[in-house]
Amino acid sequence: MTGTSGQDDESKPLGRWSVLAYGVGHVLNDITSTFWYTYLLLYLTSIGLPPRQVASLAITGQFTDATMTIIAGELIDRFGHFKIWHIVGTVLVSVAFSSFYWSVCVPCKIIGIDTPLVQMIGYYIFDILFSGGWSCTQVSHMAMVNGITLDQTSRVACVSCRNAFTMVASLIVYGIGFFVFNSSVSQVDIKEQYHLVATITILIGCCFVIIFHLGTKEPRVKQVSHKTIPRGSSWKRWLKNGLYYRVASIYVLTRVTTNISQVFLALYVISDLHMSQSSKALVPAIIYLCSFITSVLLQELEWSSHKLKAIFSVGGLLWLFCGAVVLSLPINMNIFMYILSVVIGIANAFMMVTSVGMESELVDKEVEGSAFVYGSLGFVEKVLCGIMLYILESYESVTPVSCDPAYPCFTVTRFSLGFIPGIAALAGVIVTVFTNFRTSHPKTLAEPLLA
Repeated sequence: MTGTSGQDDESKPLGRWSVLAYGVGHVLNDITSTFWYTYLLLYLTSIGLPPRQVASLAITGQFTDATMTIIAGELIDRFGHFKIWHIVGTVLVSVAFSSFYWSVCVPCKIIGIDTPLVQMIGYYIFDILFSGGWSCTQVSHMAMVNGITLDQTSRVACVSCRNAFTMVASLIVYGIGFFVFNSSVSQVDIKEQYHLVATITILIGCCFVIIFHLGTKEPRVKQVSHKTIPRGSSWKRWLKNGLYYRVASIYVLTRVTTNISQVFLALYVISDLHMSQSSKALVPAIIYLCSFITSVLLQELEWSSHKLKAIFSVGGLLWLFCGAVVLSLPINMNIFMYILSVVIGIANAFMMVTSVGMESELVDKEVEGSAFVYGSLGFVEKVLCGIMLYILESYESVTPVSCDPAYPCFTVTRFSLGFIPGIAALAGVIVTVFTNFRTSHPKTLAEPLLA
């Protein structure tokens, strides 16, 4: 009777507080990753590191993140305890991120030698710790949603809430950076400015982690699976499941669309459209804000497999339209980029919320193997995006191309922002159309999230 009662409780739609508490569990990761990838190059070069060493650090972090994603997925599936893994990842991220931007050379203090080589080793150590901790937090948080509730609408609401707070986290970073970096023009204060921003972002992120742990319960892994399926063999079952590969394709193509566009957006508005310097902050802010609003609105829908596919397809087609506009937008019409950023924000939210929703639909009630699904898909998208960015950036020209303001001219930046995300989005829509999920019956949320 107890087991039946517990399953009935898990089948009920989640309330507002439960959805909100889960949604803020990834804010620390989102804040630190936004700060890390936006300001890493600027920070390290400003303190004197050669660009080649900075690039090697970035590549090391990307591949560490990808590798640890798959390892964390397997370990979490094997040993469980989602919230413990989340805490471990949080501690690693907080310590490594703070130490990295506070320029604390741990190897120098241990061996008593302070040289550029030893300092670089210290940067690599914190880079690896940060990336590994980030993966532990990400996989444990994503995998938890299937154990928190069996109700599909509540699961999509949790994913949508998490996506909304991803946008909030990015806006927090850019807002803090804007005020801190404009507070002083002295070159001597550059290090102190980064230290201050790093400290504030870590404190804010940890506050959200506390809310997450207070508001969520440790998911129960269904013990019946131990009697029928040997522990550690769940990944074999997933690799034999054709639906796994289709969902993986949809998720990876979504991440290619959003990640590649994010990297080249600021460069596009400055170099290709010759917009003001403020636009490289304003355009991303509009995108994040529109994504946030869209994600909140998506939480109020009743969800089914058909609706997941329909909303994703709309988002993919919107991105295809945006990609075509990016490729054809001339300098003298750059004001339309602000309007286009609204559409991009909506398309990003549609694709991200529904693609992760498809992951939870794939996993459904098989909580024990959920971490492998989220971990393996994260591994593939990180490796693929890393390789694509390396190739695209290797052809990037450092000198601006002269162009007739009335006509668009071809650049690697324009191609990377317009063609690559647009084609990836279209491919995702095609895969989605030919993907069939299990039939489900939608239920409404017990309470709207932000009523």
